[in-house]
Amino acid sequence: VQLQASGGGLVQPGGSLRLSCAASGFALDYYAIGWFRQAPGKEREGISCISTSDGSTYYADSVKGRFTISRDNANNTVYLQMNSLKPEDTAVYYCAASFKFSSWESDFDSWGQGTLVTVSS
Repeated sequence: VQLQASGGGLVQPGGSLRLSCAASGFALDYYAIGWFRQAPGKEREGISCISTSDGSTYYADSVKGRFTISRDNANNTVYLQMNSLKPEDTAVYYCAASFKFSSWESDFDSWGQGTLVTVSS
């Protein structure tokens, strides 16, 4: 089970980025996929999750209304569209897979490497 997160970069405040989480070695549609982030000096936090079957989604209050999670099972990829980015969104972003729809880090077994998002003018 391997996950690969990509799409990070440097963006100005108010800008947008789309992160991708691609899976290899397994079918992504059997798993709930979560996005987490870790800002410098802070603990990793769960910011979004999408379920397997009915497409239920979860967003942390800090990103609600600005970020959108979606899945493309045909391409075995989950996306995180991030709009209206703020400097406080600067962090390393990770995706992870779980059999459970959750925002808790401990519920996720398989993790991709992180992708750095920097929001700065």
